[in-house]
Amino acid sequence: MELATSSFARTPLWKRLSLWDGAYALLILLAAGYSFRLYHQDMDVYEQGILAGSALGLIALGWFWQSWRWFFPLAGGVALLGIADYQHDLARGQTAFWLKFALASQSAIMWMCTLFFLATAVYWLGVARRSDLLLRMGRGLTWAAAAMGLAGLFVRWYESYLIAPDVGHIPVSNLYEVMVLFCLITALMHLYYEARFAVRQAGALVLPVICATVGFILWYSLDRQAHEIQPLIPALQSWWMKIHVPANFVGYGSFALAAMLGVGELLVLKGWLKDRLPSAEVLDEMMYKAISVGFLFFTIATILGAMWAADAWGGYWSWDPKETWALIVWLNYAAWLHIRLVKGWRGAPLAWWSVGGLLVTTFAFLGVNMFLSGLHSYGGL
Repeated sequence: MELATSSFARTPLWKRLSLWDGAYALLILLAAGYSFRLYHQDMDVYEQGILAGSALGLIALGWFWQSWRWFFPLAGGVALLGIADYQHDLARGQTAFWLKFALASQSAIMWMCTLFFLATAVYWLGVARRSDLLLRMGRGLTWAAAAMGLAGLFVRWYESYLIAPDVGHIPVSNLYEVMVLFCLITALMHLYYEARFAVRQAGALVLPVICATVGFILWYSLDRQAHEIQPLIPALQSWWMKIHVPANFVGYGSFALAAMLGVGELLVLKGWLKDRLPSAEVLDEMMYKAISVGFLFFTIATILGAMWAADAWGGYWSWDPKETWALIVWLNYAAWLHIRLVKGWRGAPLAWWSVGGLLVTTFAFLGVNMFLSGLHSYGGL
């Protein structure tokens, strides 16, 4: 295995790429080029750079993770069906059949919520019955939920511009939108690690935290009508938001994934569901990988946030409650990685730490908005 891996690493990239890799890259480049031709007059140089970087990032992701090569075009295709059905008229969202029941952003996101609930139930039924078929079905439902969630965000982006050109914005600006993004990222990271480690039972551990978020989305949209698209407040009218927020939520999704894997490891170590869940060693390694990725992206997001603050408020750091708690989250996971890599800790202590880390992260994201005030108070409930 080591020889095969080293041989693969020495093989030039262009020799490792297949025809499908090339076709996928061409599709992304054509889509990016078409978007640039349509909207370049409304984009500044930074937004043009984000478009180019996003295209390259999507190509790299598709080459790295083969499932992404069909998932992203599928979600994009569903979104394009919804966009075409609007016929440049936002009112059709209430009258056109497919928009009203499937393809409008709110409809697609409600399908995402439903499919996540179904996937959770099927995963747990598969674990209870030791049924590989049911676990495969749970995985398929999770893919379907993620596709509808991503399509819903794409259509919501288009809907915001149908309201008015100056209202249009990327759908990562309020709590409702980022909660959908959180579900999407957490699910996709789970699907990647589930396939990489060949442990379909992990879905029964990870999906509950997504369902908890789905419950919040349903309450928040029904009780607060949060699904309605609102103009951006001045503080958020910046291209920085397009890179800072997604990077942040890759971190949040990774930390949530790691916490639920930590719960699974603790269950196995206590002897509960030991014969139905992956081994403690596998769960421990998955947890480590997830936290490593999350820490990287959270670090990038924190740096981007500081640069955004300097651009908006004239200073990189102001010890605002949100910034202070972001630092606490960063230090928490930096210490976790240090203890594992330098001290060699494994097992229950780090699993408990990972679970506790989710509580710290949740307070940094939601608790600060609910109970503390500061420069980021616009994100409150």
